Amino acid sequence: MDGAVAATVAPNVQAAVLRNWGPVVAGDEFNYLGAPNPLKWKVYDSVGHDGNGIRSPKAVKIIYGAAFITGDANGTTGGMSARFAQQKYGRWETRMRTTVRDVEYHPVVLLWPNDNNSPNCAEIDYAEALGNVNVIKFSLHYACTRSNFQTRAAKAIDLTQWHNYALEWTRTGITGYIDGVPWFIDTNPAHLPTVGMHQTLQLDWFPDGTVTTQTQMIVDWVRVYR
Repeated sequence: MDGAVAATVAPNVQAAVLRNWGPVVAGDEFNYLGAPNPLKWKVYDSVGHDGNGIRSPKAVKIIYGAAFITGDANGTTGGMSARFAQQKYGRWETRMRTTVRDVEYHPVVLLWPNDNNSPNCAEIDYAEALGNVNVIKFSLHYACTRSNFQTRAAKAIDLTQWHNYALEWTRTGITGYIDGVPWFIDTNPAHLPTVGMHQTLQLDWFPDGTVTTQTQMIVDWVRVYR
């Protein structure tokens, strides 16, 4: 079965607990203050997504036991890429919410190819919010140029509330979970990444010509399991 799976979620439930994934082997609890731990994260310092705005290290702060990524009214925002768990296969879970969101700011929790290199342009967006502020999506990218380059699932959800988004990647398929409930499955071998990947957290700016209001993506923790 590929694509969307019917799901009824209960906030605060973890896939790792329900499915007995065992001990955490990597990640970040964000139980410190200041900049993200440089041993765990590479913070973006560059132009923004698709050349829009700026990704600034100043936009990412660890406070109150969580990572805050802030996008301001001018399109200055942030993101960061994990130095840990750069691997092929595994299980990832991330607890995330947003403030009331401007439609121009898109939070995304994803796996990206190590060394930015994948023959089939692999990308696993296991929690991605686009123009609809009340919908979360799962997007598995598996091709570079074909018209059909991804499988997707979408679910109505309150993104301003905490939810646990998880991904299980095995040799036989990819499953996505929201609060422990499966909502995406793809077992097509041609769709699976062929290279190792790692976690990134991004708040991307998609300007539409209207006034932008400040938005924050807030991540309580990131955990990796075998």
